[in-house]
Amino acid sequence: MAKSIDVSDLNIYYGDFLAVEGVNMTIPARSVTALIGPSGCGKSTFLRSLNRMHEVIPGARVEGKVVVDGQSMYDPAVDPVEVRRQIGMVFQRPNPFPTMSIRDNVLAGLRLNNKKLKKADADDVVERSLQGANLWNEVKDRLGKPGMGLSGGQQQRLCIARAIAVQPQVLLMDEPCSALDPISTSAVEDLIHELKTDYTIVIVTHNMQQAARVSEDTAFFNLAGAGKPGRLVEMNPTKKIFSVPDQEATEAYISGRFG
Repeated sequence: MAKSIDVSDLNIYYGDFLAVEGVNMTIPARSVTALIGPSGCGKSTFLRSLNRMHEVIPGARVEGKVVVDGQSMYDPAVDPVEVRRQIGMVFQRPNPFPTMSIRDNVLAGLRLNNKKLKKADADDVVERSLQGANLWNEVKDRLGKPGMGLSGGQQQRLCIARAIAVQPQVLLMDEPCSALDPISTSAVEDLIHELKTDYTIVIVTHNMQQAARVSEDTAFFNLAGAGKPGRLVEMNPTKKIFSVPDQEATEAYISGRFG
């Protein structure tokens, strides 16, 4: 199911402003890749470009290629909705649908994709997805209760269950633990370790320790100054990035000298 992502010569614009410039990288399948760097360097913009969520902003566009399993995600014949089904997103703050039950939150993506399921099949999807998100045992007796009634950490795992219910190939996570307490953060990190056996995961984080804990590869983004585009400075195995990075700027950021 999981697929690698090949990015080549990617430039990302907001109107005439070049926000991210010249990104080339290969994101390996069934692995966790962390994106790190100071605020405003384009990490989240780059992440959203991988499933074409960037282009929902008026005037936003990209140049270059994002290729998954040989298919260019920006080919004019490719439906962006299908791209977002293959490449799911988990956002910074938990965002369960407030009027929906836990069960309906899990099924929301399938229903938006016009999938009609028999009750038994729907029940299977709900259990499989909640098991996959390490949430089943905590909520199995209250599936009809509102998703908003869960704790913050449970809500974020519910959002992960909703994302994997449609069986994507890739999961994008934009600072998924920034709004969570340490115990909830640990639960989500444990889940990320388990999910990488089935999914390609790309995670934006400002937490250096988290990047070191959860990822196999780390990409460091930076920008030359205000108003300048963000660039990929270095991408290497995480152990190398955090011990002997190739670039001085990477070492300076990781050691806390800036950012």
